Amino acid sequence: MSIFEPGEGTLVVVPSLSLPQDELRRITGARSYEERLLFLLLTLREPGVKVVYLSSAPVDPEIVDYYFGFLPDPDDATKRLTLISLDDPWSQPLTRGVLDRPDVIEQLRAAIDGDAWLVPFVLSELEEELASLLSVPLYGPATSLSYYGSKSGAREVGHEAGVPMARSFGDVRTALQIEEAIEALPGDRVIVKLNDGYSGLGNAIVTRSDRSLISFSADGEDWGSFTAKIRERGAVVEEFIEHRPLYYPSALAGITPGGHARVLATHDQVLGGPNGHVYQGCTFPAAPEYRAEVGASAGRIAQVLAERGVVGLFGMDFFALKADAGYAALLCEINLRIGGTTHPYGAAVLTTGATYDQATGHLMSGDRPKYYTATDNCASACLRGRTPGEVMRTADRLGVGFDAERRTGNVFHLLGAIPEHGKLGFTTIGDSREEADELHALTRRLLCGP
Repeated sequence: MSIFEPGEGTLVVVPSLSLPQDELRRITGARSYEERLLFLLLTLREPGVKVVYLSSAPVDPEIVDYYFGFLPDPDDATKRLTLISLDDPWSQPLTRGVLDRPDVIEQLRAAIDGDAWLVPFVLSELEEELASLLSVPLYGPATSLSYYGSKSGAREVGHEAGVPMARSFGDVRTALQIEEAIEALPGDRVIVKLNDGYSGLGNAIVTRSDRSLISFSADGEDWGSFTAKIRERGAVVEEFIEHRPLYYPSALAGITPGGHARVLATHDQVLGGPNGHVYQGCTFPAAPEYRAEVGASAGRIAQVLAERGVVGLFGMDFFALKADAGYAALLCEINLRIGGTTHPYGAAVLTTGATYDQATGHLMSGDRPKYYTATDNCASACLRGRTPGEVMRTADRLGVGFDAERRTGNVFHLLGAIPEHGKLGFTTIGDSREEADELHALTRRLLCGP
């Protein structure tokens, strides 16, 4: 079973952001991030596949039409797509709202035909309850295994997999534990990470010699509010790697319900934000200097997680740095959920028909490798107030749409954030690293300005 290549059955897509809501509120247009899984509409190219897609607010029909434009038979795909909306964008997280609506539960039951899988963005007790009510299996790790996706749990998995990591102390909660960990680590700076932080928003960099110099990834945070979260949720205190240049690759992996683990892709992450640790986008594949090392480490981690019963997609973040004999890749964290690199990978695979070559780390479409550059953060005031359809027609007119013959160009997402926030995302696919980067930069200039 792979959500990127289902042959038949029903995908019940629940893109609920069942995550700590305090960090989520800091993301512009956060509710529209439910739309990042709309790339799964492209699975409807297979005539035996149905998709049921849940959302807090109705999905603009122009967005659905945009994705159907990639399919050979949009009319037939329309018959196999069911969109169910709570029509309540403020009901967060989405799954909690669904569980409060018996009428929606009945709609879901009626839409499920034959074999089905519930595909959550992130799996919490809410999604487990929904799957139980629907008698549908989950494509994701059970909540009893969620600890392995925390910053502290990732260290245990990394140790078992024999993967190198930065020096750190896990599961710290009290002020004394934090202080002792800070003093025990080398260097003048350390990084403190909330166990359940995501997209880098749960991080703080502490300068030991001057405690007033604390840099938070999230705006509006202070040490009092941050340590309160540590007491409640736990954290890791980790050495701050001063080595430069330092790179931030990641890996995407999947484990089938039968326990087969495989690496799907490696990426280089594009980071930004106040302290440079907030996820902004990615490039595929990871740089050749450390691609093999990242892929091999990711494979060992995936095997350990498979042995512990994990199912579904997950990501792993690394640090890569020059060592005496080549490059070293250090495990940073494991994200047991669909992450920021999943939808670019899905968009690339489902539009080009490419498959991942484990030996080279390339996506191969026939005998040609494919490269891509992706962002979640293309924003401009000139986009605000426009409709998704207007922006997509503009992209086509400017020559930055998708070329179906060459299987290159842009696949857009987060289109629902355009009218209110002037924000969208896109994955730029090319036949070389240079082509993907150049078209990506051109698209950003044309649609979002310099």
